[in-house]
Amino acid sequence: MTKKHRLMTPQVPHRRFGRTELQMPVFTTGGMRYQQDWKDLPEAEITAESTAHVGRCIETSLSHGINHIETARGYGSSEFQLGQVFPEFDRDDLIVQTKIGIRNSREEFVDSFETSMSRLKLKHVDLLSIHGINTEEDYQKALNYGVPQMRKWREQGRIRFLGFSTHGPADVIAKAVFSGLFDYFNVHWYFVNNDNWHAIQAAAHQDMGVFIISPNDKGGRLWDPPQKLRDFCQPLSPMQFNDLYCLSRPEVHTLSLGASRPGDYAEHVEAMKWYGDRRAISETIACRIRAEIDACFVPGWHRNYAAGIPPQCLCPGGVNVREIMRLYTWAKAMDMVEYAKGRYNMFSNGGPWFPGDTPEDYDVAEMEKALSGAPDPRRILRYLDEAHDLLKGEAVQRQSVAEKEDSSDAEGDA
Repeated sequence: MTKKHRLMTPQVPHRRFGRTELQMPVFTTGGMRYQQDWKDLPEAEITAESTAHVGRCIETSLSHGINHIETARGYGSSEFQLGQVFPEFDRDDLIVQTKIGIRNSREEFVDSFETSMSRLKLKHVDLLSIHGINTEEDYQKALNYGVPQMRKWREQGRIRFLGFSTHGPADVIAKAVFSGLFDYFNVHWYFVNNDNWHAIQAAAHQDMGVFIISPNDKGGRLWDPPQKLRDFCQPLSPMQFNDLYCLSRPEVHTLSLGASRPGDYAEHVEAMKWYGDRRAISETIACRIRAEIDACFVPGWHRNYAAGIPPQCLCPGGVNVREIMRLYTWAKAMDMVEYAKGRYNMFSNGGPWFPGDTPEDYDVAEMEKALSGAPDPRRILRYLDEAHDLLKGEAVQRQSVAEKEDSSDAEGDA
């Protein structure tokens, strides 16, 4: 079989991926949207056309120099279909990452990995992540059997580097980062959500690779932005602005692009013509947006909307007040209502991947007491009610896949 090769002159820059020393493209092809199905289908049900489509996406990715291909055990038919198309390409051109979720035992963890490797048809993967260190319990399981087993696989040459993905709270993320056990991690951080920046700084201190997950979907539904956001991001598109904003930080190494078709790369690759001026152009746009946020709320709101608000676990009724304030900020200031609704109506349905409840019914006096550290608790209470009136709709379920404990709706995006 004649193998296909990526272009000799890649169109996207590469960065050193922390202590792995891998030269990582600034964009990653996430494997959760081009596959045939979210179910782990039997081979007989996977169509040749669907697998050919996956191959065209990978070929396009490599033609741009995007040679980091990321998937997961929980992404339905993704691993199997990648295993069918990888022989068309030179293995040395690829940086392959997969992820396996926390299991109830070491035996189940091993079984998940063996399934991944059989689907991918690879002798080794470059990057293996524990998928979803979201709670203290997850972290303890990772310590007890996850990391020790991954080290064995590394000694056997079956994996090269150890990492983890997370949708968890800041304290759990920081603990995993500072453990020194991991070479890299997948984390949420982008212009509309700065909550995990301190974890990224901690990772830089550990010389870890930093992979930003879902910058285009959870980063603001930027594939379908409102006109107001489009106007404020000129001369860039909102996706291009977010790309350059994130990449203006040297601590960040790659952003996931969950391509569902070959054409999904073009807008991001086009943004690279501004790469040399990424800091200046993204900060100019960011300042405009921040000023508009403050004008819609109160001076300094863009910076301190979460000031004095306790974590969700300490709020009456489990209401995730911090996240609601963040979503309401973008819905009101930038007309990002559809984005905010999609997240808001996932409360109570997302488990540890998206914790918290909406303020359907809470004790006002208790909530005001919980918010006593905020500069103006009554303003927060008013915004809670306004947010609920604006954003409440039909309940939204996280992406349904065959293996719920391995699933993630945010490790790639369209």
